[in-house]
Amino acid sequence: MNTNRRISNLLRTEDWLSVWIGAIVIALGCLAVLTGWFDFSALSFKTWTAGETLAAADAAKTIPLGEQLGTWKFWGKCLKTVLILGALFGVGVKLQGEKLRNFIPAFLALFVIAVIVRMVSAEFTLKRYLEWAFWALLIGLLIANTVGVPKWLKPAIRTEFYIKTGLVIFGFSILFSNIAKFGLYGLGIAWGVTPVVIIFMWWFGNRILKIKNKPLLMTVAAATSVCGTSAAIATGAASGAKKEDLSVAISISIIFTIIMMVFEPMIIEWTGMGQIMGGALIGGTVDSTGAVVLAGSALGPEAEQVASLVKMIQNILIGFIAFFVAIFFARKIDKTGKSEVKAVEIWDRFPKFILGFMAASIIASVIFVPAVGAEKTGAINKVLGGFKDWAFVLAFTSIGLDTNFKKIAKSMQGGKVLWLYIVGQTFNIILTFAVVWLLLSGRIFPQPDIKTFTHKEEKIKSKKEVVAPQPAAEQVAVDMMQEAGTVGNDETK
Repeated sequence: MNTNRRISNLLRTEDWLSVWIGAIVIALGCLAVLTGWFDFSALSFKTWTAGETLAAADAAKTIPLGEQLGTWKFWGKCLKTVLILGALFGVGVKLQGEKLRNFIPAFLALFVIAVIVRMVSAEFTLKRYLEWAFWALLIGLLIANTVGVPKWLKPAIRTEFYIKTGLVIFGFSILFSNIAKFGLYGLGIAWGVTPVVIIFMWWFGNRILKIKNKPLLMTVAAATSVCGTSAAIATGAASGAKKEDLSVAISISIIFTIIMMVFEPMIIEWTGMGQIMGGALIGGTVDSTGAVVLAGSALGPEAEQVASLVKMIQNILIGFIAFFVAIFFARKIDKTGKSEVKAVEIWDRFPKFILGFMAASIIASVIFVPAVGAEKTGAINKVLGGFKDWAFVLAFTSIGLDTNFKKIAKSMQGGKVLWLYIVGQTFNIILTFAVVWLLLSGRIFPQPDIKTFTHKEEKIKSKKEVVAPQPAAEQVAVDMMQEAGTVGNDETK
């Protein structure tokens, strides 16, 4: 019976389904690029202007919006993208027990909103100052807090599902050597800081704020220190939090995720911290995994990889934290004297999409780069990057649509929970920065060398720069990276 349940989970839980959907997209992308049988690239907008006067170099990179919308190629890619995503997520939703007749029209409407987001964010001036994730959140928030989100649209608002799938696809662009090289640094940042932040917030909430709702206190602490919604759900279940408590914790986390995702990269860039340190700080402090990837990408490709690696390592703690929280509440808070929690709970609560992320990275690094070369692997990643971006656009539009400020204001419970989050997150940022500086400033320990699939423009530039002599094996690896394509925003191409 237990075996049947495990098999059923492989096909019916959101975590595993995100792995399978990501794997299908990766497989199709590889097949398309390596064989040339079909075009698998997703819809994208080129940079356009709303009448600004541009320098000749900038003007040459833009294509009028009307010209883009007026081609059959554009609408063909639009249809192809929505059919692929709609079919894959539709099957996933069906396997989770939901009704397709409710999901399909809702998804089509969500996709239309996402297309508007991508179109707006490709405008030259808007794109220059803010990433598309900001516009996804803003447009979603405007709808949710003005006209409101209609009931029929809600079946498509599946933030976690889209984010997890996007992260599995993103794993194919991460060189596994980076995971190996950055592993100990990531453990120090993620596992060293997280337990301390939880303990501090528990103490602060109990002793200073005197919050009586202990499950809510623990849920907010976990959401703040680990990864927002996923940690809140796992810890809330382990501590016996009510649905209202979970809603409060997630709402607060979402609000500050939006703020930090937009402004933290700006502050890091202003301070000149650098991509590796900045990416690590983002990975350790921004709550949502998807937001971490996007905030890191605003700093650069190295920051994007470092931020995602820190957050993935941090996410591994979810199962362990939920396990120990369940024991702690059973023995110390609820005072039942014993706990029925079993070690298997660690696996049950473990975020399975991380396995998909790791597997994709290993397959790309160990199989594809040696077999077909870094340039072909980079070309595959360029195609996959389009679908990763669409998954994230759907996710962040969903976050905006699912955030109602009036409801959040009513659930703040006198402001104590808000202060708990603000003080806890401030402590988290300070402690994470201290550990990041200790490990990654290069003054005590050597900085890890993070390789990325580089742009061809960067390849040309790099050949003009003077490069210090390197050992033969290491030089081959660097040459392979310089020959690669890239994952990124196609709008600038």
